[in-house]
Amino acid sequence: MNYEVSKMDIVYALCSENEPVLRVPDHSIIVFHTCDCFEDQIQSDRMDFGELDWERINPATGPVYIENAEPGDLLVVHILTMELADQGVMTIGPKLGVFGDELKENAIRMVPIIDHQAWISQDIGIPLHPMIGVIGTAPKGASISCGTPGDHGGNMDCKHITTGAYLLLPVNVPGALLALGDLHAVMGDGEVGVSGVEIAGSVTVQVHVLKGKAWPAPMLINKNTVMTIASAQDLDEASELAVKHMARLLEQECQMTTPEAVFLLSAAANLHVCQIVDPKKTARMELPRSVIEQCGFSFEVSS
Repeated sequence: MNYEVSKMDIVYALCSENEPVLRVPDHSIIVFHTCDCFEDQIQSDRMDFGELDWERINPATGPVYIENAEPGDLLVVHILTMELADQGVMTIGPKLGVFGDELKENAIRMVPIIDHQAWISQDIGIPLHPMIGVIGTAPKGASISCGTPGDHGGNMDCKHITTGAYLLLPVNVPGALLALGDLHAVMGDGEVGVSGVEIAGSVTVQVHVLKGKAWPAPMLINKNTVMTIASAQDLDEASELAVKHMARLLEQECQMTTPEAVFLLSAAANLHVCQIVDPKKTARMELPRSVIEQCGFSFEVSS
């Protein structure tokens, strides 16, 4: 049985006190229908930017309670498929993104999706790379806005959170309380203008509860790479956390000493920016599976 969550069932913060809109068994397949990050408020590039309700930014569909998920577990979210609307939107303006100190006016650009490309102008089509910007579980303690990333996930804007990937999130409260939204048709690392090609759509995932693993999270695994993702107030700190989380994984699963882990990471791992425009910045450390599996790491989930 597949479960569905309507795009009307949304939250603006991830929180242990959010009432679940759905309760599902472990290993369930769930379809999340999502608004874009503006809650579909922008339908034309002629919209007055001043009319935008900034209290309705980055809605996440959910949350969903996953049975058998208990604090201390990991929730594995396998992204099966992503479907996109036929039009996206981008925005830029003063005080937004890296160029907020240079731009004098707000601007909106509607982006048609045609022939598997996002047409950011009449002449330039960018191949689609659908991804999930906001996905997370309820954090420990106080609620966290969906626009802010953290140890719970949230607005990580990691372009590898896409079809085929396994995202590992911490379970901080019973049921995990999974929610997601803020899809992008395509986005470059950094999201430098404050938005990718923001778009509504649907995401089908399968959830698995992983017990007995104290792995650093969030963590992402695809067919080629293992990634540790970290967020902090500045990019230097986020980068250091992402690197050290990968070292902790090597120490735990491969019985490496810290010096051994450092040698390996310096030779084989790659550090990347996810985004630099949110209240916290996000970085990821990538290590090829072909390397880490030589060291004894393995990952599999039962269906």
